[in-house]
Amino acid sequence: MKIDKSIDTSNMFQSIYDFPDQMTEAKSIGENIELKKTYDGIQNIIVCGMGGSAIGGDLAKALVSNSIKLPLIVNRNYQLPNWVNSNSIVICSSYSGNTEESLAAYDDAITKGAKIIGITTGGKLGSLLDRNTNDKVVIPSGLQPRAAVAYSFIPLLYLLNELNLINNDILNEVELAIGKIQSTRDIYSEDNNENSTLNLAKEIYNTLPIIYGENESTSTIALRWKGQFCENAKMLAYHNDIPEMNHNEIVGWQENPELLKKISILWISDKSVNARNALRFNASSDILNDIPYIQKKIQLDGSSFTERFIHLLHFGDWISYWCALLHKTDPSPVNKIDKLKKTLFEKS
Repeated sequence: MKIDKSIDTSNMFQSIYDFPDQMTEAKSIGENIELKKTYDGIQNIIVCGMGGSAIGGDLAKALVSNSIKLPLIVNRNYQLPNWVNSNSIVICSSYSGNTEESLAAYDDAITKGAKIIGITTGGKLGSLLDRNTNDKVVIPSGLQPRAAVAYSFIPLLYLLNELNLINNDILNEVELAIGKIQSTRDIYSEDNNENSTLNLAKEIYNTLPIIYGENESTSTIALRWKGQFCENAKMLAYHNDIPEMNHNEIVGWQENPELLKKISILWISDKSVNARNALRFNASSDILNDIPYIQKKIQLDGSSFTERFIHLLHFGDWISYWCALLHKTDPSPVNKIDKLKKTLFEKS
């Protein structure tokens, strides 16, 4: 099948290809964070955001889950949990700076007396942060938020380090991961039979992908892949995680067999997976056997969990890109989101 790259009118290809370069710039931004305020007595961290900004919080949370000493949650809503108080640090992440849920959460953080830091390109959030003399991390503008994910999670990691909430180990691993992504992007960006992301896209683009990962680990990657399939390829996709899906969802793979044959399953694993969850991955796949159209296990290489995790992130971005082109659809526009935002703006 000949793939027409001219469909990609806004050059999503370049945004994905540039991911390691964005990582390098995001690392530089993180290294130059200077906080003007003090943040003593922190008891919990809340990252507020939506879409591509929120996924940055999810990615950071997954990477620091085994090292951070305080609770960290990602809040996707207009309001913050009722327990947020002056001992909470609320990190408002909005790429555009105009996300209405994040702006509402910012106001709620002020009402609750929380400490506030922003990560944004500017917009209304940037102005509010300046007006209230809150610390902020400024990231580059001009990208689709989902294509700016390096700027969402890497400065956040450096911010957590600056707050003495994590050590330098994760930052060193992120730096090493840049080289890994640079070495793979020329493979994943080529339209040939050696490209495993294109080969997988050809197998699943006419299906509804369901992506399963391990809870608090590769489930975050499953969430990211789901979003990328939806936004880039304009395909419905869903995700869940092991072990939770073993306690309910696995039973649903029975009725409507003609529909199940249009579904693909992507099992996202890692060699660090809990031994019992590794058994669950294999047993679940065996139980489902040939019920779906296809099942694929994705497990990539890398010297650390961080490197493999970021490799999976990049791998999925390319799959969604190739699915878009196989569908002959431009990966950049998100017309339904734009229409919804217009409706909300008119009713505000």
